[in-house]
Amino acid sequence: MIATPTPAARFARRMDSLEVSTVREILKVTEMPDIISFAGGLPAPELFPTQEIAQAFYKVISEDGRLALQYSTTEGYALLRQRIAARMQTKGIRAAANHILITSGSQQGLDLVAKVLLDAGDKVIVERPTYLAAIQTFSVFEAQFITVASDDEGMDVDDVEHKLREHPDVKLIYLVANFQNPSGTTLSLPRRKRLIRLAERYGVRLLEDDPYGELRYRGAALPPLKALDESGLVIYLSTFSKTMAPGMRLGWMVAEPEIYQRLVIAKQATDLHTNTVAQRAADRYLAENPADQHIAKIRAVYGERCRVMLEALARYFPASVRWTKPEGGMFLWVELAPEVRTEEVLTEAIAEKIAFVPGAAFFANEKEHNFMRLNFSNQKPEKIEEGIKRLAQVIARHGAA
Repeated sequence: MIATPTPAARFARRMDSLEVSTVREILKVTEMPDIISFAGGLPAPELFPTQEIAQAFYKVISEDGRLALQYSTTEGYALLRQRIAARMQTKGIRAAANHILITSGSQQGLDLVAKVLLDAGDKVIVERPTYLAAIQTFSVFEAQFITVASDDEGMDVDDVEHKLREHPDVKLIYLVANFQNPSGTTLSLPRRKRLIRLAERYGVRLLEDDPYGELRYRGAALPPLKALDESGLVIYLSTFSKTMAPGMRLGWMVAEPEIYQRLVIAKQATDLHTNTVAQRAADRYLAENPADQHIAKIRAVYGERCRVMLEALARYFPASVRWTKPEGGMFLWVELAPEVRTEEVLTEAIAEKIAFVPGAAFFANEKEHNFMRLNFSNQKPEKIEEGIKRLAQVIARHGAA
């Protein structure tokens, strides 16, 4: 009798090393109404401009429904691309509409860059720690991760130079320069300039992921890496998920012509084009509403929640615990004693109706288990205060006194 291969034997090799998203799994727990969650990177739903967006969708369907419901170009809705290009120019990025590619969330941008640039075994420099969904995406394409240190000024560029000397065949450097996920830190201006010079010297592309750049609560704004880019080596990603609504799944990329056309081809093979109705509704919303006023409202609310969390940490957490002090974004990063495993802390915390993300998932190679990521954007101040107080009691039971 001939044995029939099991379905599992037919899976692609790339699936062998993939792990489920830690955040997505924890979110299943945090859906319980009595949980105070610091886990997901969720914008505050009470700040969504629901009425304005509803009106924008209504006008798009009622006035331009035959066009909005039809297939469209892969590059994206022309008026929205023009609007984004104008916004990019205010940040110092020299981008015309034909440099803008609309994506189904900035997560798709990560996927498209990986499709265009990475073969199995290609080397990608990432921070230690880095965005876990970027780890997932690059792992699908069987990238080899080269990790570099980071500190309160962001990616350690000295370590980047050391790793580039050691691995001159690095294909890509990936980073979140503004209010990094998970740490909340920001790459300093001197490091931005030096990183650009290193990319030019070694001929390596930089992928700048900037979902949080509009969410600055204190300190001076810094130019994006793309604004400092004279050689066309920086690919820039951003999104409307943090400033409009994540459910619309709208992001964009800025890239030079050489790589732009390849990204377009890769997107054609992926989904033909991003949701046309959502693109047109986003453009109508931006045309008819003062977006900067809405973003200022978000900044004020999130800035207050960040302040409340930092003060609560100082008030309740053991003196041995260290955390970052972000100037913007949605997260901060907590370091416990080396012997503490935050996966175990989480189990006890959930029993106390508190959730967070253990830090090990944010390390591409060697996992470190004594870190946690805390999100402050999705809880009101009184819940933040109570949640940090309860979490401090759990941490204290683990000997972090």
